[in-house]
Amino acid sequence: MTRPATLALLSAVTLAAPLVAACTTLSTSPAWVGGGLSVEAPVRVAAKEAEEERERQRIAKQPSQVGARHILIMHNESTAKPESITRTRDEARKRAQEALLKVRGGASFEEMVKLYTDEPGGAERNGDLGLFDRSTMVKPFADAAFALKVGEVSEVVETKYGYHIIKRVE
Repeated sequence: MTRPATLALLSAVTLAAPLVAACTTLSTSPAWVGGGLSVEAPVRVAAKEAEEERERQRIAKQPSQVGARHILIMHNESTAKPESITRTRDEARKRAQEALLKVRGGASFEEMVKLYTDEPGGAERNGDLGLFDRSTMVKPFADAAFALKVGEVSEVVETKYGYHIIKRVE
């Protein structure tokens, strides 16, 4: 081997040695083994499992079916909205808050349904949804309806259909 080739090979080995050592050190003994990740992951899993158990217990205490009436205020982004709905989401939320204030102020829920609801056929039914189980409705609506006591009125509840005010009747 010629002197320049030997020097080039020696230089390459000398430069690569720390990289090889660093790679083997990292692959055989990472600094985080036994540290935060291995300790925190079980804690997060336990917290999630505890939250899920509390949710199961909360739902188990509720009835299997409830009866409710609702006012639905739709906006231009609502799912299944009629073409005539052009109000913005913010305008719809304000309209729902206005209806809720009137209901809380003593106005008849059924009268407020007739004045405010955008649900096709809702005014004719006075907002009556009949009896339903939890899985029939979208989650935010079901959570609110099942949390109410008979005769109670919810806060404004947002779903993909718009803003709801729910009154539990059964």
